[in-house]
Amino acid sequence: MRKIKAFLAVTVLAMASVLISQGASAAPVDSVLASENADLGVEQVPAAAISDLAFLRRASVDLVGRIPTNQEIDEYLAWDKEARRGKLVEKLVDSGRFADRWTIFFGDMLRIRSGATGGSALLAYVHNALNNDMPYNELAHKLIVTNGKANFTPEVGFVLGDNADPFALASVTSQVFMGIRIGCAQCHDHPFDVWTREDFYGLAAYFGKTRRQQSNFTNAVYTTEASDSVVMWPPLDDLQAEDRSQMKPRFPFETIAAADSPEFIKRFDKILAAKAKAESKNDDGPNIDDLLAKSDDKVKKTTSKSGLDELGVESQAKKDIRSIDVKAALYKHSEWRNQLADSVTSPRNRYFARNIVNRLWKELIGRGFVEPIDDFRADNLPTHQKTMDFLAEEFVATGFDFRSLVKTIALSDVYQRGHAPSGIDAIDREVLESSFLALPMRRMLSEALFDSIVTAGHLFEAKHTAGRNEKTISVAVRVPLKPEGDDESVKVVGDGEDLANIVTGEKPEMKKPEMVAAGYQLEQAIELNFDELLTKKEDDLKLEAMQIKSAEELEAERMMVMERETQPGMRYRTEYVDRIIDDNPRFTSSMRMAAPAPAGHFIRVFGQTSREELGELRQQEPSMRQALMMLNGSLTDHASRVGDLEPMYALVAGDKANVDAAVTLAYREILTRDVTAEELETAKEVVGAASDLESGISDLRWVLLNCNEFRFLP
Repeated sequence: MRKIKAFLAVTVLAMASVLISQGASAAPVDSVLASENADLGVEQVPAAAISDLAFLRRASVDLVGRIPTNQEIDEYLAWDKEARRGKLVEKLVDSGRFADRWTIFFGDMLRIRSGATGGSALLAYVHNALNNDMPYNELAHKLIVTNGKANFTPEVGFVLGDNADPFALASVTSQVFMGIRIGCAQCHDHPFDVWTREDFYGLAAYFGKTRRQQSNFTNAVYTTEASDSVVMWPPLDDLQAEDRSQMKPRFPFETIAAADSPEFIKRFDKILAAKAKAESKNDDGPNIDDLLAKSDDKVKKTTSKSGLDELGVESQAKKDIRSIDVKAALYKHSEWRNQLADSVTSPRNRYFARNIVNRLWKELIGRGFVEPIDDFRADNLPTHQKTMDFLAEEFVATGFDFRSLVKTIALSDVYQRGHAPSGIDAIDREVLESSFLALPMRRMLSEALFDSIVTAGHLFEAKHTAGRNEKTISVAVRVPLKPEGDDESVKVVGDGEDLANIVTGEKPEMKKPEMVAAGYQLEQAIELNFDELLTKKEDDLKLEAMQIKSAEELEAERMMVMERETQPGMRYRTEYVDRIIDDNPRFTSSMRMAAPAPAGHFIRVFGQTSREELGELRQQEPSMRQALMMLNGSLTDHASRVGDLEPMYALVAGDKANVDAAVTLAYREILTRDVTAEELETAKEVVGAASDLESGISDLRWVLLNCNEFRFLP
């Protein structure tokens, strides 16, 4: 695989060098946009480009989901001024956090819920696909077509997310991958578009044979294919329907004719050919035919001695081995869904590439070519069709390379533009923003805001010497009441122990992060171990173990479970005990939290959706709860405090304390810029009002973390 990727990298770089030499890197998208704006009669002047440090902050938050550290600021400023922005984008898209941040994007888009069957494994699979540069069309194809067991086959989480319901999956596939809300035609012809009810049923028919099954032995959930489809036509509510029959699958969306070969498809075909060539060169490992061939001598010697060769044993054995399909009986392949996946992800299906380009443009620029981003229809045309199609065609031509698409947009002049001038009237602002001559204000993604607070406050690692912040807290514990006549000791339950796990011996699939020193529940969450989730478990062994048990043994086990579940509930009393804790928390990245986060969690309060409803988008509206969480929350409190293990401490403690340097560092670490002379004087007044310099700087950091400039992108 590494050899293949290396070969392809050289090929793509060679092609890219030709394009760049022709002025076709980021420049063309700006040229196409400028030309299209001119055709539309737009005469306004674009907003000026943002400063270097503002670009560093914007790109860092957008591409890797957090603000830069002071060390990263110094590194960036040390680079050549003319090349630093391009060098930064290259560094960020190659960062390990890139996959973390964009898993959030795809998690929202695909509505991946960790609590759903196979959800956590699917999230880990998408992360792994991004990390390994799986082409976007290949990822989408696998999600649509794969059958298998939840968690063991992570891709199947997509189909299981909607319980393998063919009608739900038709709506999801169309809206998520093509931006078309054909689901409105499920009960009647689409009221605002060309799609008919028959179109919808034809699309749903691709999923008509797919079934969600659950093992009676292990409770494992999997998908397979039945012989008959549940999608019938005409529908039951059609009063004219007399003879209903299974609906034949039909792809209702227009695609580029096979006879046509646009240049971008030719370029895509060249990449496919290069990939096939690389794979053929790299395919030097042993396969079953090689192994069988190498064993010919041994087989012939053995069979010749026994006379078995005359009976055709050798050839029959080879035939039998090659015909083995271990999972075919259980996880049947879907020919219909494979046809659908081919059609959806084809380079000839313009909707597929346009949809992801539109979504990504909205994510980075703040406004899509089509709004809402998943509502392409005849009366909701793109504002800039040529620009969108240019990006979509380039995306296809690069082999559906998601990283390359992100890079193209991030290096464009559009992405580097500032906001509309303050004081401008609403109409002029709308013209500037709708023409992409100025960028709308954007608040950080909730996960990026969380991680940026952790970064600014040095909370990814312990920032206090052990024992420096010991506190006595009161902890509520539940004490089981002893039944009369029972002299056995009772166990105090509390302090993070899960009673259900004590009773059943079960362990949760996910683990809590290292941050629970003082038990602030609203800012805790469950961290996912993506690598562990993708480790295939040999559940078949469990199945075999269950199958060899007698019916009597299985019935006895069932009765034992029922007896345990029907015992009277235990009674408890609540007691409070004092406990000394070291209030020195370390936070893990929110990018790997189970999603969606619990209701009331920081991530949910700042906009993360439930990922339940199709088309549900993150909300950007401010709320009182958000303000209170920033003002009073433990995350902001911990981030503002100065730890003796962080660089700030040397500037606020001892004989070398320097208030000017401390204020300057605070502005850099929190706002990614230098403090102005006026701000320095005001900040020194804030610091001077505190009892000591350390407390004063903590107050200043708290103020900066709560200002709009911190939450919103430059």
